[in-house]
Amino acid sequence: MDLLKIAKENTPKTPKKTPFFYKFISMLSVVRGYNIFIIVLAQYLAAIFIFSPDKSLKEILFNLDLYFIVLATICVIAAGYIINNFYDVKKDAINKPIKTKIDSFVGQKTKLNIYFLLNFVGVLFAFFVSWRAALFFAIYIFLIWLYSHKLKKYPLTGLFSAAILAILPFFAIFVYYKNFSEIIFAHTAFLLLVLMIRELIKDLENIKGDVAQNYQTIPVKYGEYFTKLLITILVIFTFDPIYFISKYPEIGKMMYYFYFAGIAFVIFTVLLWKATSKKDYVILHNIIKLIIVIGVLSLMLIDTSVIIQRILNANI
Repeated sequence: MDLLKIAKENTPKTPKKTPFFYKFISMLSVVRGYNIFIIVLAQYLAAIFIFSPDKSLKEILFNLDLYFIVLATICVIAAGYIINNFYDVKKDAINKPIKTKIDSFVGQKTKLNIYFLLNFVGVLFAFFVSWRAALFFAIYIFLIWLYSHKLKKYPLTGLFSAAILAILPFFAIFVYYKNFSEIIFAHTAFLLLVLMIRELIKDLENIKGDVAQNYQTIPVKYGEYFTKLLITILVIFTFDPIYFISKYPEIGKMMYYFYFAGIAFVIFTVLLWKATSKKDYVILHNIIKLIIVIGVLSLMLIDTSVIIQRILNANI
């Protein structure tokens, strides 16, 4: 596949002289800087409160290996968003015309060059940790490309691969700390289900562009009713890990988040079956985003004394 040829074919018309500020905002939109910030925050909070609760803040925050893993994650995920944007430019022009206009301030060829640079730097950062970490991120890069180029166009592979790729950055931290407790698997199962729900909502939201570009997503192939039914089943399944997690006192005050998530999902499901337009699905998508962001922040509720005591402690 000649990516440069695709770049020329898919490059929208852009002004000859674009101010640097516009280009910066454009790239920030392409790489979805806000999403990357949430992922990095989640990695550090998970490292502090879940994967290594017995370590001091100083050990975690000034751990060079963890730092390089996070940097590798930033580079590779940013590159992933670029290649996804690269292949989806025609579809996004239908589904997200305003965002597509903003993204077009940087040419496709430039995006492609940044994509390769970010992937190279990401693997380099991972290599500073170990060759195994470098291999992990190299495989991750390939899987993101495969998803963007091929897998996302098909119903089940698109759904599962998107959710798994979104959770892999946490798997890197998980393996690094070698923490294999049952509660972590329960957290992972909950997050995986939420991410699958998000992907299905996104497919419903973007169905017009998917049909135009012949993306065989679940809503396109099986219809809106079946997709809503599948989402409802996944919502019901989220209560299994919630129930499992609730039996562990180690979860602390984060249990209040799962109470919130349970109520939010009930409201979400009611609104889902009333949804009939793109606007309705955008609202549902935002509810899922809110559940995810609050879930990340609520990691601090596992043990509120962890931060307070470690900050007050001279050794933190």
